[in-house]
Amino acid sequence: MKKGIYVIPSLLTLANLAAGVMAILFAANGRYSAAAWAIIFGICMDMMDGRIARWMGATSQFGLELDSLADVITFGVAPGILMYQFALVGHGRPGYMIAIFFAMASALRLARFNLRAQQSAEPTTYFVGLPVPAAAGILASFVLSYELFGSAAVTVKTIPMLMMQMPLFFQMIPLTMLILSFLMISQVHYGDFKKLKLGRPKSLQSLSVIAAGLLLVFTYPQNTIFIVFSLYVLSGLWMFAWRFYHSRRTPPLARLFGRRSTDRVDEVLAAGPSAPPKEKSSGFN
Repeated sequence: MKKGIYVIPSLLTLANLAAGVMAILFAANGRYSAAAWAIIFGICMDMMDGRIARWMGATSQFGLELDSLADVITFGVAPGILMYQFALVGHGRPGYMIAIFFAMASALRLARFNLRAQQSAEPTTYFVGLPVPAAAGILASFVLSYELFGSAAVTVKTIPMLMMQMPLFFQMIPLTMLILSFLMISQVHYGDFKKLKLGRPKSLQSLSVIAAGLLLVFTYPQNTIFIVFSLYVLSGLWMFAWRFYHSRRTPPLARLFGRRSTDRVDEVLAAGPSAPPKEKSSGFN
């Protein structure tokens, strides 16, 4: 990794940091929607600075450290303060503890990410633990959607079925923040969409999905952002449950020797119908 300061990626990272500070100020003054939009803006800046740095060949240790410092403010401290002011203030000391624990989990997640980035020579296609921007994004997008609930001055379209569940989601905020905190410091794998080349769809299906997503964002902006972040959080849990289920179905001896129970069938199919059957072996292959 290179040393030095690269101006353009660093400016985007500083914009991310500024968005986090603005989110804290907005939340302290009761402007919850503005605070949530500031966090969403910070997420956009966080996505752009890494991409531009890689595109320019300007990745550096300085940029990595600056990015983490900005992220812990925008996606750790700011969402914690926002959700405390918005939903946890009536819970007393437990509300304080939940908001603080969320910020602490964000800092631990970012520290672990930096350590893995320095030690790993080969890039991976997944994150270990829920990414901090995703945890902040689902909370910020919830605030944006809830602010539309029961408001007579709504000027944007909403999804009625989703809006009917907003009071239930509001009651689950303390539990949701605890779950998000544990997911950030967990070993659950999440997809790394920063590696996707969204500017060059490889198929008509990819183009259709991107077009449909953009259409939904423009039609139901707040609700769609909330749904996207929710699906991303659930995707890691789904894959974890899927891998756990298949690992339980694999026989113990097959797991010990790194072979699946279907490997023998795969070998016979690969040999073709004309191959003579193999003799039964008394040992393990």
